[in-house]
Amino acid sequence: MKIVKKLKNTSLIFFLILVLGIVLRFYLIGQNPPSLNWDEVSHGYNAYSILTTGRDEWGKFFPTIFRAYGDYKLSIYIYLTSISESIFGLSAFSVRLPSIISGILIILFGYLIAKKFFGEKTALLTALFLAIEPWSFFLSRGAFEANLSVAFIVVGIYFFLGGIKKVDKLIFSSLFFGLSVWTYNSERIFIPLFVFALVLIFYKDLKELWKKQSRKLTLSLVVLSLFIVPMLIQLTRPSGQARYGWVAIIDEGAVARINEARTSSNLPKMVNLAINNKPVYFTGSFLLNYLSHFSPEFLYMKGGSQFQFNLPDHGLLYVIGLPFFLIGLFGLANKKTAKNKLLLSWLFLAPIASSLTREAPHTLRAIIMFPVLILITAYGLASFSYWLLVKKIPQWVVFVFYFFFLFIFAKDYYSSYFNEYPIKYSWSWQYGYEQVIDYAKDNYGEYDKIIITKKYGEPHEFLLFYWPWSPREYREDKNLIRFFQSDWYWVDRFDKFYFVNDWGIPTTNDNFKLESGGEFNCRNEKCLLITSPGNYPGGWTKLQTTQFLDGNSAFEIYEN
Repeated sequence: MKIVKKLKNTSLIFFLILVLGIVLRFYLIGQNPPSLNWDEVSHGYNAYSILTTGRDEWGKFFPTIFRAYGDYKLSIYIYLTSISESIFGLSAFSVRLPSIISGILIILFGYLIAKKFFGEKTALLTALFLAIEPWSFFLSRGAFEANLSVAFIVVGIYFFLGGIKKVDKLIFSSLFFGLSVWTYNSERIFIPLFVFALVLIFYKDLKELWKKQSRKLTLSLVVLSLFIVPMLIQLTRPSGQARYGWVAIIDEGAVARINEARTSSNLPKMVNLAINNKPVYFTGSFLLNYLSHFSPEFLYMKGGSQFQFNLPDHGLLYVIGLPFFLIGLFGLANKKTAKNKLLLSWLFLAPIASSLTREAPHTLRAIIMFPVLILITAYGLASFSYWLLVKKIPQWVVFVFYFFFLFIFAKDYYSSYFNEYPIKYSWSWQYGYEQVIDYAKDNYGEYDKIIITKKYGEPHEFLLFYWPWSPREYREDKNLIRFFQSDWYWVDRFDKFYFVNDWGIPTTNDNFKLESGGEFNCRNEKCLLITSPGNYPGGWTKLQTTQFLDGNSAFEIYEN
């Protein structure tokens, strides 16, 4: 009876933790983040295009990779978004729902992994930390493919652990690992390395499975290959390499710095060339990037520098967990068990993909670190409590201490997130597009031309999403002008809409200049201009100002 009662109690605690995680991810989701950014509207509109026509915005039939702006987005998140849009319509909620559900799955399966490894107490701590720590909470509320890929990986690990004893589960493990490499680019590096590590760690178990059930194990390998082989083929093509080209360590700036170092060096020529070259520069940058992901400043103090991925000047994890992470890490390193090797391999391999890029440490690219950091921290806290028990010190002492400070840190974080963040950083989410596009839609019939500034990035995609515009009509529009330049696909016009850079807007009532080289004017036509503050031709009449949530002007609307 005591065992049954204990199981009921722990199940209730886990249920309450899961509810807390769900509430945090859905609470005020329509208000914070304050608007969709250009990646989110791209996901949403391409999903809408697939849902309504079976083709993406470029007319490609059910693509495995989406051209989008030329950044070539992987496909799984977009296809899942098309499902949510089929249920809830084209909306911010539909676009973000796959990521919200991913955050919830991370809590659930993180709990199950911890329970399998360390027992109920560590599992409950793991679930709680996964639910409330900033890293996953923040990224679960926006349409981030990285968050979805982490959910796939955590589910894949759970089924792999089950598959060691029951081989049928390995098929599901292969499926979820495979889905992750078609969800986010970092996993295209992490998953092959991690699967290789799993094979080494569990070689004896897998060898026994091969002797007993080789057919099912072969089927698991086939399933994984169905994802990995096409991925490798795609990586040999320009579309598969495009994204890395934008973020690679070695770029034009790096080459310029290497050349400058060679020019200014007083070393002998051979030594100079041996030190100042691309391989040495790359290796040094990679190592510094890699180590930076374990910096307390990045993890516990300030987070990353990208305002769309984390709350500025707040850690990705609560600093109260740092000493217990170190205790847990020390405990894992001292016991050479398979589960410990798995966790340490996960931790070691997780930052590699992010370290291959600029802007490291990067909150989004390194999110695969998050679950294992939490697992180790929870293990460390549980281990410390057991140590207190051995020393005949009441365990409640450490838990009261920990949860008191955890409450203080969490209260500060969530207060800043819900009250300050949307106001201070609405500009970083390209706030204002929905409002001005609603105005353009309401007054569409009154104007011959509608002109929108490109200052805040890709206005055509926001217009397509918020209108919403028929994907088929957009693709077949005879007025559509889009072109490839500087490794990006730009849109200058469709229908009666014109998209111009700020410098293409005249100060007098002369010609507007398109980025593609064309010009147009509004001398004999009635035009609506949606522009950045103060950037308009003389003599035009201001109709409306749209503000960021901090009160600063975002857009001004004029007519001639």
